Amino acid sequence: MKRYLLSTLTLSLIAAFAGAADVAKPATPISGIDVQYIDPTVRAQDDFFAYLNGKWLKTTEIPADKSSWGTFAKLRDDLNPQLRGMIEAAQKDPHKKAGTDNQKIGDLYTSYMDEKKRDALGYRPLTGEMQRIRALRDKKAVPALVAHLSQIGVPMPYSIGVGQDARESTRYAAQISQGGLGLPDRDYYLKKDDAKLLDVRAKYERHVEKTLALAGEKDAAAMAKAILGFETALAEVQWTKVELRDPVKRYNKMDFDALAALSPGYDWKGALAAAGIATKTDYIIVGQPSYLTGLNQVLEKTDLATLKAYFEWQLLRSYAPYLSKDFYDANFAFYGATLSGVTENQPRWKHGVSTVESVVGEAVGRQYVGQYFPAERKARMEVLVKNVLEAYKQSIDTLDWMSPETKKEAQAKLAKFTPKIGYPNKWRDYSKLTIKQDDLVGNMMRARTFGYNRGVNKLGKPIDREEWGMTPQTVNAYYSSSMNEIVFPASILQPPFFDMRADDAVNYGAIGAVIGHEISHGFDDKGSQSDGDGNLRDWWTKEDRAKFQAKADMLTKQYDAYSPVPGYNVNGALTLGENIGDNSGVAIAYKAYKLSLGGKPAPVIDGLSGDQRFFMGFGQVWRVKMRDQQVIVQVKTDPHSPGQFRANGTMMNQPAFYEAFGVKEGDKMYLAPKDRVIIW
Repeated sequence: MKRYLLSTLTLSLIAAFAGAADVAKPATPISGIDVQYIDPTVRAQDDFFAYLNGKWLKTTEIPADKSSWGTFAKLRDDLNPQLRGMIEAAQKDPHKKAGTDNQKIGDLYTSYMDEKKRDALGYRPLTGEMQRIRALRDKKAVPALVAHLSQIGVPMPYSIGVGQDARESTRYAAQISQGGLGLPDRDYYLKKDDAKLLDVRAKYERHVEKTLALAGEKDAAAMAKAILGFETALAEVQWTKVELRDPVKRYNKMDFDALAALSPGYDWKGALAAAGIATKTDYIIVGQPSYLTGLNQVLEKTDLATLKAYFEWQLLRSYAPYLSKDFYDANFAFYGATLSGVTENQPRWKHGVSTVESVVGEAVGRQYVGQYFPAERKARMEVLVKNVLEAYKQSIDTLDWMSPETKKEAQAKLAKFTPKIGYPNKWRDYSKLTIKQDDLVGNMMRARTFGYNRGVNKLGKPIDREEWGMTPQTVNAYYSSSMNEIVFPASILQPPFFDMRADDAVNYGAIGAVIGHEISHGFDDKGSQSDGDGNLRDWWTKEDRAKFQAKADMLTKQYDAYSPVPGYNVNGALTLGENIGDNSGVAIAYKAYKLSLGGKPAPVIDGLSGDQRFFMGFGQVWRVKMRDQQVIVQVKTDPHSPGQFRANGTMMNQPAFYEAFGVKEGDKMYLAPKDRVIIW
């Protein structure tokens, strides 16, 4: 299970890493703080986010082709021209050889950008799959069809994949999870008293109708109505996003007979054979057993015509971005404009770049690292990681809510953390993937099948601990509980997260807090249920768990009160893990920053103390503006709180923040000491 920012290192003593802290430091450091965005009309003590980012918030318009705009989106947007340059160079390379990464990169991009051919083909590239669906004559054939469509990346009512066994982390295991909705969350189907969600639902039905009509269906309106009814029935038996956060409840190891017992009459034997699973394993991990039972009942009640309409819709929805302009535009009109509030589609080349990355991302990443990621950046990041890990090591021993028994286990887990920085040591092999410059839909089908088979073929093989779950050019970071690793791709290691020109304060407040955030996932309400080897195991005493849960409940209540859009509050239970990550990450990064000073006073830069620059470094990272539609999607589906609450909510729990900015009782950023949630 990966925990993203937006989921064995030998720890050294302070004396051992103090000398290394000078790696690649600038001779005359800058503050790294965007002081030009400070709004002097707002007090830091009343609204730290608005104080630090106020001028930017007042003067910045969200680009027409974006649902939100801020530090993450800008870094990604700045990255696109660099990636485009490399991709187009591969496209135009007269010496590229068939089967090489360069050939795959260039020819995939060529196939995507050939709009004339796409428009001439319409939806004909899907004819074979459409015929397969329309030829369905009996519900008994549904399991095999679901398995086939899943392999070409079409969303189905359940998904079968392969990942580490959460209780035996040295093994890969087949896993089944719920799925199959065309809207972001079950609330979009089930909330009857929310006008905004009801409006989206009505527009979704019209979008389904339009898409089916484009594919030549004469009864598109009736089909769309039936599809919406079917998806609503799926939503009614699905687990909520909060329920899905529990790794123990999601772990249900079953042999194939037990799986069949969940859904009497459903041909799981045929489904697993068609999925390529049956001969490679004798068990499967079911994420949501009650859902499979409910799904079986829904399937029994649903007529064959509705199921065929649903399969056809999901096929068209999945491949609409690669079809002719009418499908492409209709897909954007709903998923971009209606759902996210975007008023203008991105240029085709940006979608082309994203498509290439989605298929051969590490091949592109290998070139990106060679051109844009200097070695000294990685070296300085390694020092930051060591210092943050050391701060955690010291903090564990001083926790007043953790017993010696649990502290011993916590230290053992921390010692087994594996940091990965910049890029993988071993690059992904795409040699078995065929890409043609005149077959976009075929390319995507082959790519999705390649990815699916790559997972299935892991069964029975040793765990690949060199593998990455993100490409180097991804602006994000993650923690994996089953691998017990923290991963920081190259592209996040640039301002405002990581500034080679800047004094350490801003870097510890920004990327240092990100490091601390990801490490904390190993000890939050979910990650703490896995040990240092990545296995689900309860290594806490009951008393310690109760003390931790009391703090978690306080944090849940605090974030429940935040409302980014009137009528829509943050879900404190859904965002709990990430809120723990932010609060713990800042607290530990602050301790690591103090360790890095080696007892020396921090310099004053731009009139700002080291502590002020530390907290401002964190606050400016979450600079963001979002369209209301996208905010609603976020609070319904995203385990991360909106940016302003990641900044302000976190600061309100940090005692050092109060001292750095003189926050006193009566200020809006003030929480009484008894109400502050301090975990680390």
